[in-house]
Amino acid sequence: GSYLPNQWGLYDMHGNVWEWCLDWWDGNAYSAQPVTDPTGDGAGTKRVVRGSKHNSYAGDSRSAFRDNELPNLSSSALGLRLAWPTP
Repeated sequence: GSYLPNQWGLYDMHGNVWEWCLDWWDGNAYSAQPVTDPTGDGAGTKRVVRGSKHNSYAGDSRSAFRDNELPNLSSSALGLRLAWPTP
């Protein structure tokens, strides 16, 4: 809660690790889907990761920045962000 929540009511959504996404990677996914909340491919070999890790370039340090990794990769630079409703 260091900053105001985003449009979904989530706080502190940037920094420190790449975040796993449910989407399978397709480098051209956004050209064929809506820009807002695209769903990505239904299958593939790599998963989408978003954001950036602690030593990324400043231009990559935003939730809109996408990359891809094999789903079985384990790294201190990869994680996920838990969200739960507040009372």
